[in-house]
Amino acid sequence: MPAPSNTVAPSAGGRLYFLDWVRIVAFFVLILYHVGMYYVKWDWHVKSPYASDAIEGLMMLSGPWRLALLFLVAGVASRLMLGSTGPAGFVRRRSWRLLLPLVFGMLVIVPPQPFCEVIEKFGYTGSYGDFLGLYLHNDRRFVTGPGTHLVMPTWNHLWFVVYLWAYSMLLAALFAVSGQHWERWSAGFGRLLSGWRLLVLPSALLAAIRLGLLDRFPVTHALFDDWFNHAVYLSIFLTGALLARQGAVWASMARQRFVALGLALAVWAMLKVYFSLPDELVPAATMAWLQPVQRLVYALGQWTAIVAACGFAYRHLNGDSARRRYLAEAVFPVYIVHQTLIVLMAHYLKPVRLAPLTEGSILVVLTVCGSFAVFEIVRRVGVLRPLFGLGPRAAADRVEAAPGGRTLAA
Repeated sequence: MPAPSNTVAPSAGGRLYFLDWVRIVAFFVLILYHVGMYYVKWDWHVKSPYASDAIEGLMMLSGPWRLALLFLVAGVASRLMLGSTGPAGFVRRRSWRLLLPLVFGMLVIVPPQPFCEVIEKFGYTGSYGDFLGLYLHNDRRFVTGPGTHLVMPTWNHLWFVVYLWAYSMLLAALFAVSGQHWERWSAGFGRLLSGWRLLVLPSALLAAIRLGLLDRFPVTHALFDDWFNHAVYLSIFLTGALLARQGAVWASMARQRFVALGLALAVWAMLKVYFSLPDELVPAATMAWLQPVQRLVYALGQWTAIVAACGFAYRHLNGDSARRRYLAEAVFPVYIVHQTLIVLMAHYLKPVRLAPLTEGSILVVLTVCGSFAVFEIVRRVGVLRPLFGLGPRAAADRVEAAPGGRTLAA
């Protein structure tokens, strides 16, 4: 695709094609990441008998920034949608497109994940039908620790959806009460992030959040007690909303993309060394100052990776095509079903005892193929479309046929 001029605001006409591609690529990276979760030692729903620390370094390449990038793109999309629908229309549309898939997902898509989990972790021998009864009634027999149990019903990977809905409602309220002040805030924020400040100031904010809140509020994905995550992701979401129409900032990301990429890779290397340090090698006194430094470095890598991703996409993917329109519609249904497919296939392939590289490749291929097979069915059946976050079929056909199409769909 031809590269856009850095002097042209990419938001002209309300279209930010390059962020569509960022969103598409980020969700496909998520598939690789969740397949990887089966093979590392970190806690997850099911685990390979070959789980080790062998690919943890590769997992860390996207771990710090992947979800934050998606919230940034969601913030941009929300701001553009607010401009065309107004706060009331935005609330109705966002609630319909997010809450219905969330409820459907929790009742239909997600339950196979904890079913496989209780089989592997607790030796459950009942049928899936019996388990659904336990799942829907919040049975507490599956104890995970002192005073804790497996939470059911659950949203598992769909926590992103409920967080996005909550942040969207906050943005709609802020947009409604701010009136004309919003555009002034947006322009001022864009000027603030000019030059070197684009890399430094957001990194400093993320570092302050990590230093101040992470120890006090561990990550839970439970919405009501997840204050560290909210501080990070809501900040990133609002950053996207404020920058949506600031073309100069996106162009600046493109100019600084190689610097941002270099910083992000350097941070990855340092974090890999940090997390590989044997406990006996680092005295407690050293760790007392090394951990805060690590958190500062982590925040820098988190933001610079986002800048690099947006910058490269702005430079090389800022154009429309039928492929973009197809994938932009597919990405949310693929996201909804992908983790359940991974967990089910990983669980039922385990007795085959395939080599990890072969098995992992099979999981990636079948997850992508299975997710798109579901999408191909869903996109053709009107009653299924809203359950997977898609708009009416007739409206989607009009968008696909239009020369420009719609961008950054919810």
